[in-house]
Amino acid sequence: MIENYLKIAFRNLLRRRLYALVTLIGLTVGITFLLLIGNYIQGELAVNKTLRNSGQQYVVQSRWKEENMGLDITTLAPLGPTLKQLYPNLIANYYRYYGVTAIVSNGQKHFREAIEIGDSTLLSMFGFPMVQGNPKTALLEPNSIVITAALALKYFGKTDVLQRQLTVQTPASGKQIFTVTGVLKNLPKNSVTNLVELPDQLFIPMRNVGYFTLEASMRSWQNQYIPTYLELQPGVTADRLTQPLAQCLATYAPPGFRENLQAYLSPLETYYLKAQNGLVEKMVLALTIIAVFILLMAVVNFVNITIGMSATRLREIGVRKVLGGLKKQIIGQFLAEALLLTTGATFLALGCHELFRTMFANLLGRPILSLVDWPVVSFAALLGLVLLIGLLAGSYPAFVLSGLPSVESLKGKLVASVQKGIGFRRALIVFQFTVAICVFVGALVIGRQVAYFFTKDLGYQKETVMTVASVPRDWSPVGVQRMEGVRNQLARIPGVSDVSFSFEIPDGKSSGSGRLFRQGRDSSNATVVTIMTTDEHFGKTYGLQMREGQFFHANGEGYDSTRVILNESAARALGWANPASAMGQLVRLQGGSYTCRVAGILSDFHFGSLHETINPIIFFHVRANPIYRYFSFKLAPGHLPETVAAIGQEWARLFPDAPFEYSFMDDTLQKLYRTEVQLQKASRLATTLALVIVLLGVLGLVSLNVTRRTKEIGIRKVLGASTIGIVNLFMQEFVLILLVASLIAFPLAHYFLNNWLAHFAYRTNLSWTPFLMVTGVLAVLTGLVVSMQAIRAALVNPVKSLRSE
Repeated sequence: MIENYLKIAFRNLLRRRLYALVTLIGLTVGITFLLLIGNYIQGELAVNKTLRNSGQQYVVQSRWKEENMGLDITTLAPLGPTLKQLYPNLIANYYRYYGVTAIVSNGQKHFREAIEIGDSTLLSMFGFPMVQGNPKTALLEPNSIVITAALALKYFGKTDVLQRQLTVQTPASGKQIFTVTGVLKNLPKNSVTNLVELPDQLFIPMRNVGYFTLEASMRSWQNQYIPTYLELQPGVTADRLTQPLAQCLATYAPPGFRENLQAYLSPLETYYLKAQNGLVEKMVLALTIIAVFILLMAVVNFVNITIGMSATRLREIGVRKVLGGLKKQIIGQFLAEALLLTTGATFLALGCHELFRTMFANLLGRPILSLVDWPVVSFAALLGLVLLIGLLAGSYPAFVLSGLPSVESLKGKLVASVQKGIGFRRALIVFQFTVAICVFVGALVIGRQVAYFFTKDLGYQKETVMTVASVPRDWSPVGVQRMEGVRNQLARIPGVSDVSFSFEIPDGKSSGSGRLFRQGRDSSNATVVTIMTTDEHFGKTYGLQMREGQFFHANGEGYDSTRVILNESAARALGWANPASAMGQLVRLQGGSYTCRVAGILSDFHFGSLHETINPIIFFHVRANPIYRYFSFKLAPGHLPETVAAIGQEWARLFPDAPFEYSFMDDTLQKLYRTEVQLQKASRLATTLALVIVLLGVLGLVSLNVTRRTKEIGIRKVLGASTIGIVNLFMQEFVLILLVASLIAFPLAHYFLNNWLAHFAYRTNLSWTPFLMVTGVLAVLTGLVVSMQAIRAALVNPVKSLRSE
């Protein structure tokens, strides 16, 4: 019986190739997108789940009344060990680290790597699996280092590398030799080694932190930039730490922090999903809804087209019944056809999954598993999905058409139960158009905002500015003096207009913040300022505009250690009505050891992203604050490849042990707006899929109407109706559908896009142009689909149409 069902189903699909192909495409699109999204979501939900005792582990986060005082993902350095010491009945363990990047070498291999200098509890607390070494002792000895298997292969070509050595260039103690005491298996994404942008793959014990910063900073309650993790005792819940956290800060936190800081615990299991105001969680939810919607719309289109095709088979149904065919056999026939199409679409979707997997992974910035890596349970779920889709797609036409009376079926008439379904399907088409308009308008507005990021005047010149981050660091007066000499040599390369070395570039990542006040004023009313450390060439290299004074001693005057530069926002925040009145005034940082003199006022520029307003900024000279990370090169237009190659050659001569890792500011800005750029790509993909689904829906509904009104078309042709008149007959319905959908979609899209744009301090205007443009495009596309179907019906010989039932 089943074999007979499949044979008849296959013949019917071949007989109606066009409709079968359209249905197949719709289901393939829906299933492919669902598979890709499901794969992505599975990976996102698995983050942090493999950590040992993750259910009892928490990230200590900070909530600041004055946002610029610190980061939400870090807290005061001694908080973890202090809580462990004071409340051992609540705290089972803690881990914190100081994150750096440094040049790591083995022989002639030199790379800049992200490093965690952390407590020895790392391996035992989180249970990271090891290829080599003892997790209990690997980070106990000084100058020991634990690396991942990927780095072991990178530096040594194998993973059996215990007791091998790596050289790390440190800013405070020069080159240091570290002995490999452990090799970790390559770590899955987690919120311990992947808390920030670059994944950490090298781990050094906290007792060596003095190579990179002052050892006292890890004991200082003034240090608010240390990520901290707590593991609670079994049975202890996070709410029991609320009072101890508050008491600890009230006792030990310094003035300024005590009034502004609230520390709280975030569960490590859900931290990744809920970080950054639930960005990942919202992305997962949105993509899930979109994937399910697209699949359901493909199923709805399947129903529409199946009804349109099945209306021509009413006599077949009637004959089956007259000859003794049972209702369940007719239902089985329609379900067999639905399952056959669904199975074919699933096999195509699996191929499309592999074909588009890499592209989709790049779009979302996350790896997507290949089919060969799927667990058995995933294939079982896929089989269930095929059956579910087949039943959803085939049930409506199967049960409706199989339930028609035999006499009506033999006459080939669509009875009232089928006629009523047309209105429901039209409502679904309205819904599809509404969503398509919202998604399409959203894609255009997001695209405009992303374009605005890269075209707005940022207050500095980003064009042809190249930065190099792999700078050997010697944070001492001698090291700074050497870098000044290197800078001067690099500036003489043909094609290089200017060179600067600094701790910051305009990417939003500063050396921290401080509370600045005017000399002689109440320090409790200090202004929170972003601290930047640069040389005197920074202003010219980035084309910063001075409102008053000069950028340190850029004009050739002698160096003065007390000089600082403020931006306009800092001057206004400190109470100076105009830049001129701030010149020569004395200012101090809370906790600072000396008074500074304002030597210049910069025009405001965007140091960070356009999400935020421009903050007050103070510039210190790199000699006064000897820390640096970057060289910035202003290159002359033209011959850029030759200039970059020349810089690389000179770099190799000056720094034979340092890689030449460079990027242009345009690329840096791309990373700054990575989420928005990914959203732009995702919205374009969603728009394409939504349009495909909508147009398939239109095709299905037109197909049904043409089938239902074949005789009417023949009569109209006999009575003199023109082809254009018949096309207009079908077009009227969709003009109304598009109008209703637009009336629903416009206010919805305007509301949601206004809310999205409100997250940016600087944004493009939301005009009605995208709405009108989208409506026009949809009208044209819909008109083409409707016209092709209507014209084909209108050109049929009227005699043939009149014979049709």
